[in-house]
Amino acid sequence: MNKPTIRSLAATEKPLVLPGAHDALSALLIKQAGFKGFFIGGFQTAGARYGLPDIGLCQLGEFAAAFRDMINACDLPVLVDADNGYGDVKNAVHLLHTYERMGVSAMFIEDQVSPKRCGHMAGKRVVPAEEMEAKLRAMAAERMDPETFIVARTDARAIHGMDEALRRAERYVRAGADGVFIESMLNEDEIARAVREVQAVHVANMLEGGITPILKPSVLGQMGYRIALYGITLLLRITKTMQLALADLKSDELKLVGSGTPFEEYTKIVGVERWARIEKEFAPR
Repeated sequence: MNKPTIRSLAATEKPLVLPGAHDALSALLIKQAGFKGFFIGGFQTAGARYGLPDIGLCQLGEFAAAFRDMINACDLPVLVDADNGYGDVKNAVHLLHTYERMGVSAMFIEDQVSPKRCGHMAGKRVVPAEEMEAKLRAMAAERMDPETFIVARTDARAIHGMDEALRRAERYVRAGADGVFIESMLNEDEIARAVREVQAVHVANMLEGGITPILKPSVLGQMGYRIALYGITLLLRITKTMQLALADLKSDELKLVGSGTPFEEYTKIVGVERWARIEKEFAPR
């Protein structure tokens, strides 16, 4: 039986919910929670692995190293953030092949100018639509695996308005994109309008703290979205948890001792039983 891909799951799920991982442990927990796939974004990876904001400081080398660790820890199909391809058409194809060789099932590429930044931050700029179309044509033609799912993200909504974002989304589909992702929509009407007016597989980005309303997966599914990203939900929760634990330790009160995941449960999460079995079965007597 063939392993599911983002492409196959997006065709059957309404929607395919992809929580965001920021490290190998979070990827493991996503699988153990019963999700069918996961997402790796630049925002959470830059912050969790490198302690940096998502403003274009990390490139393919840094992200590929981080993504590899997460993909090795979790065999679910994954959609990754490919930023703007880090260059021209040849760079975009090199990025595509790099991620395909790592086992990436899907990726989105955006039309921001370098250095790019998080889609919910001010100061974004977009390239001419023709430049993005060229990258999409090249990637669609040069992918090694026909199942690789290429999503075109446009950041034009925040700069040129919703009409231009929709116009670009239509052009990107004609250029070869399998799906579209309109970033930074402002309200539910815009979120629904995108699906009505552009015929494609739509990706919704539910970024907590951003400018787009956070909707339940069931609501997005009713609107017609096939993929729903909840990219930084885990990152924000774990950051707050660590801040509270450190404040408790700093205060010398230790009120939170024992409130975390039990030690034995944690060791099960990371697979200690499996490795103990291997050790017992194969280690020399």
